[in-house]
Amino acid sequence: MNIHEGSLYWPVTMPIPLERKIVEIASHYEVIIVGGGMSGALSALALADKGLSVAVLDKRQMTTGSTMANTGLLQYSNDIMLHELIEQIGEKDAVRFYQLCLEAMGKLKKTAERLPLDPDFISRPSIYYASDDNDLKRIKKEYHILTHYGFPCDYWDEEDICNHLPFSKPGAIVTHGDAEVNPYKFVNGILQLVESMDVHLFEFTAVNDVTEENGLLRISTSSGEFQADKVLFTTGYETLPVGKRIGADINRSYVIVTEPLDVSPIWHENALIWETKRPYLYMRTTVDNRIIVGGLDEDKPQPPHSNESIMKRGANIKKQLETLFPELPIEIDYAYCATFGESLDNLPFIGEHPTKRNHYYLLGYGGNGTVYSMLGSKILAEIMTGKDHSDAHIVQLKRAATALNGGKSGIS
Repeated sequence: MNIHEGSLYWPVTMPIPLERKIVEIASHYEVIIVGGGMSGALSALALADKGLSVAVLDKRQMTTGSTMANTGLLQYSNDIMLHELIEQIGEKDAVRFYQLCLEAMGKLKKTAERLPLDPDFISRPSIYYASDDNDLKRIKKEYHILTHYGFPCDYWDEEDICNHLPFSKPGAIVTHGDAEVNPYKFVNGILQLVESMDVHLFEFTAVNDVTEENGLLRISTSSGEFQADKVLFTTGYETLPVGKRIGADINRSYVIVTEPLDVSPIWHENALIWETKRPYLYMRTTVDNRIIVGGLDEDKPQPPHSNESIMKRGANIKKQLETLFPELPIEIDYAYCATFGESLDNLPFIGEHPTKRNHYYLLGYGGNGTVYSMLGSKILAEIMTGKDHSDAHIVQLKRAATALNGGKSGIS
């Protein structure tokens, strides 16, 4: 499955591919991780920190899948507002899930500080504005819920927005504790770190089948056979090699990266910016003074092969950006389309398969994929070392979906 098309920006920020250590397949691993992107790398680190023997397999060169198309906006707020999530799954679990996301932000920062390279992790506020007057009531309700439960945020009315930004909107929530990161550097840095912790990395290794024999799992791959106690699938938006995904939509989104701008900050505190309408426009800045803007989501899984089609939608995104920031001299330098996934109940899938023992999954579907990967890696590290995790039920694979779905979510 081809999960991105067009010209990507992140690879040029670290153009020399990192060489992996050449290792022989060990006779046994405690955990095999399938997928060497964000979820796989963070899981490998969490498991290595627990002292487990781990191997990571990827059918392509690691970090060249969704990681290269990840826009690197890190936020504790979700695509579904807290007050809406409360209506969906109940107050206790919804609030706890938001707390897990906020805690994950702190863990991502600590992880960035451990890495042998600088992943350009920078703490930023986020500005979440009401796209029109119809959404103002939702924004105000969300602000009151967030503050009631102690989440760090402020409210801006229309005057506040005009005082801080060159455009007018009815209202906005400004959340604190968010960040931006270069996801390509971040994942490469984690892989370097786990290699130094004796995690084995196998690139260009496609998984063909997983079978059980005498209580152990045999993972058949294009590079040979592996034996492990447990297998963890962190395959992102790719088709699963084992099992079938249900309760999720796989779509595509478009992104542009501008040429560097001769102004700093580009806007108020170079905050992350997004909006309430769906599909939404989202944007951030970079360390070399560019703007990354995404949007125009489409209900199709595969990116178009036509560069002309990508540039046409990129021009549309540029026009929307210019409407908000009319005085900025914006020129497109990179434009691409990428596959992304969303679960129908707006939560990630994390945990053990309901019927296949020792088969685990970390699928961080949604706009907060990196945050979900962080919190998921910690949950799984506890579960895989025989400990209970009090929050695991919120994101378990087999769970009731929303009434809108009318079915179940999970992995079958």
